[in-house]
Amino acid sequence: MELTYLGHSCFLLISGGLRVLIDPFISPNPLAKDVSLEGLAPTHVLLTHGHEDHVADAEHVLRLSGAQLVAPYEVAMWMGSKGFDDVMPVNPGADFRLQLGDDTANVRVVGAVHSSTLPDGTPGGVPCGFVLDFEGTRVYHAGDTDLSMEMELIGRLWSPDWALLPIGGTFTMGYADVPAAMDMLRCRKVVGMHYDTFPPIAIDREAAFSTVRDAGGELHLPEIGSVLETVN
Repeated sequence: MELTYLGHSCFLLISGGLRVLIDPFISPNPLAKDVSLEGLAPTHVLLTHGHEDHVADAEHVLRLSGAQLVAPYEVAMWMGSKGFDDVMPVNPGADFRLQLGDDTANVRVVGAVHSSTLPDGTPGGVPCGFVLDFEGTRVYHAGDTDLSMEMELIGRLWSPDWALLPIGGTFTMGYADVPAAMDMLRCRKVVGMHYDTFPPIAIDREAAFSTVRDAGGELHLPEIGSVLETVN
């Protein structure tokens, strides 16, 4: 399974023929100027909530790719009103499978502590995160969230191999919260997201690395467009 970071909170997860794109915010992000929307070709697009910095490119990517959209109910209905038919509305508690031929990924929708409003001011319902299991490799995309006891439940039931966590503070948890999140999630491999895109979420990278390292974890801050690694 390949994990590619596309800036802010956007990732492309590839396993066999499955290409799962999460929270596409690329064209408005100057830090992601070298990422081509046309080259993404997702089979599925997952949205954690309705804020513009998570849904900005969803409509364009869906029209390019014909991918299935999975999103919280209100966000899914909003996208469906734009003419998309292959839309799966969900909320925390949903448990389903993404499939393309013989390639599958089990997905659990989990809660997130945040707000959600769509770009036109429409209420976006409940924000969420996703635990994705690619035939034994589990990845938790937290969405935008504060540190939460939800993470204890995730760790107890679906301990992830990789945790994609917001670390920029101000609107979400910050990197100082990562050690507690790792303990609750029972996961030591963390990929930071939702940092440095805007001034309010700028971080001290060295302090972030040392905070996580001193707690016995691995913090990865990959370059935009790079494959973190192939996870076996």
